[in-house]
Amino acid sequence: MSTDHRSGCPINLSLEVFGDRWSLIILRDMIFGGRRHFRELLNGSIEGIASNILADRLKRLMELGMLTKADDPSHKQKAIYSLTEMAITLVPILAHLGAWGRVWLPVSEELSIRAELLEKGGPPLWDKFMDELRHEHLGAPTVVSGPTVRATLQAGYEAFVARKAPEAGREPAA
Repeated sequence: MSTDHRSGCPINLSLEVFGDRWSLIILRDMIFGGRRHFRELLNGSIEGIASNILADRLKRLMELGMLTKADDPSHKQKAIYSLTEMAITLVPILAHLGAWGRVWLPVSEELSIRAELLEKGGPPLWDKFMDELRHEHLGAPTVVSGPTVRATLQAGYEAFVARKAPEAGREPAA
């Protein structure tokens, strides 16, 4: 057993990877938000990560084999981050975390709709999503028919927000 780890327990070792405040948020934003550039991750996260922390976590996730980094062919000074298979297989875990959080934590309705859709879609939806991510990040062939899972989750979120908007403008009953 390596002395770099507290123990060889799989839960401990997983927490050593994800136990910080930001790693899963970065992976969430890449998986569900399609963000692949530093600026997208910095400016797109509603949690407001600092640039030095983002740079540190991206470096750490690359060292752990969760991400790769390559020059972006569309811009000389940009890099593009890609998920590895190791990170892509987190989709079911993230779905379970979202489902657990919806039950036990004070989530906002609009931000939990994607978790609800993932939970209801279950393993078939997760498998489709992972295949789409493999195509997007690893260049694997895909046989995607219909809208992507990410587009479906986004459409569910937008529909929920649109349904709630008229309610927000209503005057309270007298």
